[in-house]
Amino acid sequence: MTSVTRALKGHALVLGGTLAVFWVVFVINFLLGGALLTLGVIPRTTIGLRGILFAPFLHASLNHLVANSIPFLVLGWMVMLRDERHFIPVTLAGMIGSGLTAWLLGAPGTVHIGASGVIFGYLGFLMLSGWYARSFGSIVLSIVVTLVWGSLVLGMMPGSPGISWQAHVGGFLGGVIAARGFRVRTPNAATDLARRGGVSS
Repeated sequence: MTSVTRALKGHALVLGGTLAVFWVVFVINFLLGGALLTLGVIPRTTIGLRGILFAPFLHASLNHLVANSIPFLVLGWMVMLRDERHFIPVTLAGMIGSGLTAWLLGAPGTVHIGASGVIFGYLGFLMLSGWYARSFGSIVLSIVVTLVWGSLVLGMMPGSPGISWQAHVGGFLGGVIAARGFRVRTPNAATDLARRGGVSS
């Protein structure tokens, strides 16, 4: 129980800390009159490539930020539950996939911002991890995520004004690639502890 509690505290610290950064950046950007939004992904411009790193932390409005906060926490936590060591690689895969796709396919002169690309990375990873890992726990998690959050894939359809479907598609594909990369089953914390003799069965 002690190890589980410690793990959950770690999850809360990472996810809560990252979400706090989103909100602090939003407040700073508001006070600056939206000046930070220029740090987003600007398609096919050299300077726009920096948005791959900065765009996930930028949100255009309070509604935009609130809409991303809950799925970021829930899906990010599910990635950690599957294996906390996957969280950073999957996050980076979502950032890079969404950023590059928005940069390559976005309309000229547009700016792509928001954490939704990373969220779609989590979604793609969780929906496909069961297929690639073929473990019971991963399959169950994939089914649950698909049933509860599967409707989010509609956000990858072009046509909705103000929605970066390019970032959503790229993030999702980044998550799928990460799921394939982690297809070899890795031991979780409980298995590691048992292997070291800390848990008997």
